[in-house]
Amino acid sequence: MPAIQAAGEGYDVFVVTDACGAVSAEAHDMAIRRMVQHGITPINWIAVASEWQRDWARIDTAAHIAGLMADHAGASGVAFAWEMQLLATPVPANV
Repeated sequence: MPAIQAAGEGYDVFVVTDACGAVSAEAHDMAIRRMVQHGITPINWIAVASEWQRDWARIDTAAHIAGLMADHAGASGVAFAWEMQLLATPVPANV
């Protein structure tokens, strides 16, 4: 309801669909569908993290987001690791 209220007040609203849930998969799906009908944009946590990072030139946070992607982003993490290997880029020590 807060998301629908915010959309009704003119805010651009996004829902991170894989960071919320309901009592069942069907209830979750219906809630997302209802929000979409009110103009709310569904996204996932990888999209949120990537938008916060913006680009890899932000080196103060790049190692942290790289670690998250490598550890928790599934195929995106594998693709990231492949790119690092392809470019012969050393992975930061804390990744």
